[in-house]
Amino acid sequence: MTGDAVTGDAGLDEAVALLGPWLPQQHWFTGARTGQVGVRVVSASLLSDAEPRLWHLIVEATHDDGTGLVQVPLSVRPERADRLDHVHLGLTSDGHVYDALHDKDATTALLSYFDTGTQAPEGLTFHVEPGAKIPFGERSLVLPGEHQNTNLAYGDVARLKVFRMIEPGLNPDVELHEALTAAGCDLIAPLFGRIDGQWRDGSGTTHTASLAMLQEYLTTASDGWAVATASVRDLYAEGDLHANEVGGDFAGESYRLGMATARVHETLAEIKETSTLTPAEVAGLIGAMHERLDTAVGVVPELEPMAAQLRVHYDTLHDRQRAIPAQRIHGSYHLGQVLRTVHGWKLIDFEGQRELPLAQRGLPRSPMRDIAGMLRSFDYAAQHLLVTDHPPEDPAHDQIVYRAREWAQRNSDSFCAGYRAASQTDPDDEVELIRALEVDIAVVEAVFEARHRPSWLPIPLSALERFAG
Repeated sequence: MTGDAVTGDAGLDEAVALLGPWLPQQHWFTGARTGQVGVRVVSASLLSDAEPRLWHLIVEATHDDGTGLVQVPLSVRPERADRLDHVHLGLTSDGHVYDALHDKDATTALLSYFDTGTQAPEGLTFHVEPGAKIPFGERSLVLPGEHQNTNLAYGDVARLKVFRMIEPGLNPDVELHEALTAAGCDLIAPLFGRIDGQWRDGSGTTHTASLAMLQEYLTTASDGWAVATASVRDLYAEGDLHANEVGGDFAGESYRLGMATARVHETLAEIKETSTLTPAEVAGLIGAMHERLDTAVGVVPELEPMAAQLRVHYDTLHDRQRAIPAQRIHGSYHLGQVLRTVHGWKLIDFEGQRELPLAQRGLPRSPMRDIAGMLRSFDYAAQHLLVTDHPPEDPAHDQIVYRAREWAQRNSDSFCAGYRAASQTDPDDEVELIRALEVDIAVVEAVFEARHRPSWLPIPLSALERFAG
């Protein structure tokens, strides 16, 4: 069913009324954290009438910062379940209302709709990839670590990624995983299926959005950030040894990661659209970089003295003699977006920059942006212990700074060497473009740290000081 303020189901209307105060408390909610949140039901589908009753809702949340679409599956139980107290919304005439993604009985019912013989309610479509391994009947576990989506593991077979904040259109994470899976790419977790939602707006226009994706669960995987920062800790603990002399040297992994990145770029260029940036598009890219720096100077005053020198890196692209190839890329690439498995590196989370509209995230861009993003991530990995363990007053601070830069440079060089070995593109031929993109990314990092994690602000600031020098 679709509707406005109410759904026509009295118990469900009571549950919807609980969402206004509940949504701002959720870490994945991107709206205002204070003030009133108005909720309008866009779509409501009953997935199970058994215990627990399972509703799937798409609601429009209106708040001080604007309006957004939110996906909220709700389970309703006649008796309170103590194990679900942390996701309890409240009590209605139908029973106790919970965030259904934490309710293992509800999520088992959700998974059952991937059975091609099961008819999904109006407004929801479940797609299954050929040969998909779907663990029907398996109970789920909410995985930690995701801030803007909710991930469920079904045993050791499948992971369901549920997009909480949605917008009409095909999510790039679904789109690119589907394409790479069809191409036989072994550098991702294969897609098993996806869930789409459909609804009609007030004018009668039908909209479709990506709601969730089911893919292989990489149970043996280690987070790339964790593996890299373990190497940094080993280096700092080894006295006067250089990065290449430490047992935990990460350079070999960086090389293989560079190769994996190049192979994924190559596959995406083969199966998705490619182009060359027009002069107008290059000018737009440069202009957007300048605008982001303008905004950043207002947020981070420390950028003002170096802003002119940073702009020089952007403006070198005006004089570029070669065209800038563009294709589909990862779009938000860093060590937290890769997993190390027993079979090598896997790339995950192709959503792109979530702060951008969906349509922009799906545009072809220079693959050098992914390289620049990973180089910035190496710098973060190298310097994070300076923030937590070696502040400026530490007598060892200056020596640690030197070792951090040595580690970052060694791994950046190894990553680019691996990329070069598996690609027709040599990052050494794109130094000016990569540097301009690094500056742009570091400027965005500085704004983020100033607003949300001030103690980490020295990491992007120190990089920008080097770029300005």
